[in-house]
Order: sequence, then structure tokens, then C-alpha cells
Amino acid sequence: MLPSRPYQPVLLRLLHGVIAILTLLALISGFWVYDTYDQRWGSLRLPQLSDIQGIHGTIALTLFLLLPLLVLYSFHLGQRRLIQPQLWQHLKTPSQPIWWISLQRLVNTLILVAATFSVLTGRMMKEEWLPAGEMNHVWYLAHLVGWCITLLAVATHLLLGAKVGGVPLLLSMFQWHTQPRDTPQTWLRGIKFNPSRPLLNAVEWGILGGLLLGLILPVFYLF
Repeated sequence: MLPSRPYQPVLLRLLHGVIAILTLLALISGFWVYDTYDQRWGSLRLPQLSDIQGIHGTIALTLFLLLPLLVLYSFHLGQRRLIQPQLWQHLKTPSQPIWWISLQRLVNTLILVAATFSVLTGRMMKEEWLPAGEMNHVWYLAHLVGWCITLLAVATHLLLGAKVGGVPLLLSMFQWHTQPRDTPQTWLRGIKFNPSRPLLNAVEWGILGGLLLGLILPVFYLF
């Protein structure tokens, strides 16, 4: 008997797909910006694009505007895929399958944190810094750290997805099949505040707070 194919909700597939594409493009264009202006820690000698900063900024801004939607979904409709109160207890048993699942949940959460940190630090940068050779600004260095953490988190996310669910789990995010009960009218059911999960609430508030800072701080800092 063939194992059943994992089913992912349509809303998750849409949000995950869009954010995944934007994150990948932001990582690529972000490295292209580094390769164009910095190159302190190595270079691929990529072709020079005069507007690479503008391209990266447009992608990052789109990601910044859409990321809250995935955050709200993840913490309210997909919370079982994020860190749980028993995380540290489960991570003490590396010989058990729950160890891999808990690690995957931790990395899933880390991606949201890293992406938020990356867009926040990127929002605090000024476009004239890099063309002027000003590479030591704190916000730029922090943005590079966020880029590295996000890249590692995404790579680990894919590896753990293959480990926990195999190829069927990875492919389930790209399937076209839908279930009759999975309609737009049902997508937002279950979104509500749950005070009985302090760990997840704290992480969610921290992420949403970081995104809010990314919206407000540049107004006072850059102008």
C-alpha cells in the first residue's frame, strides 16, 4: 500500500510559495549587491548591474510587506509547525524521531525571526553608503549577518523537510490538488489569540514588533 501524500492547505501553499520565491530572490540579489560593492570576504565576480541595489530593495520591500501575512498564518493556523513548549525536552533525545521534528520546528521559527531581522536592518540602510565605499555602518554589517542566518536557516529547513517527510513532503508544497473543505471561506477560521501558549506568543509579538519597527524607524532615521 502506497503511503498517503501529505496535504498542505491552499493558503499555506500560496503564502509559503510567494515568500519562498521572494526570500530566494532577496538572498541572490543581496549577495549580488555585496559582490558589486564589498567583496571583503570573497567574490564570485558577478556581472555588474547598475541598478542592483534598486532591484534588491524592491524585492526586499515586497517581502517586508507580505511577511506579516505568513507570520500570522504560521502562529495561528500553522502553529504546530513551530516551536512547542516541550522543545528542550525533546531535543535531549536525539535518538528519537521527535528530535528531528522538534529541530525542524525550531528552524521554521528561526526562518521567520531571521527574515524579520534581515528586512529590519535592510530598511535602516541608506542607498548611498555602498556606492560611496562606506562598508562599516552597523546596520549594513547587521544586514549581512541577517543574510547569512537566513541562508543557513533556509538550507537547513529544506534538509530537515527531506529528513522528516522525505520527497513527498517537499513536493506537497507544490501540488495543485485541493480538498473540498479547503476553500477561501474556511482559510481564516481558527485565527484567534491564545494566552495559553506564552512561548509562541512572545516570539510572535517579537517578530511583529520587529516588522513594525521596520515600518516606523526609517521615517525618523533616514529623513
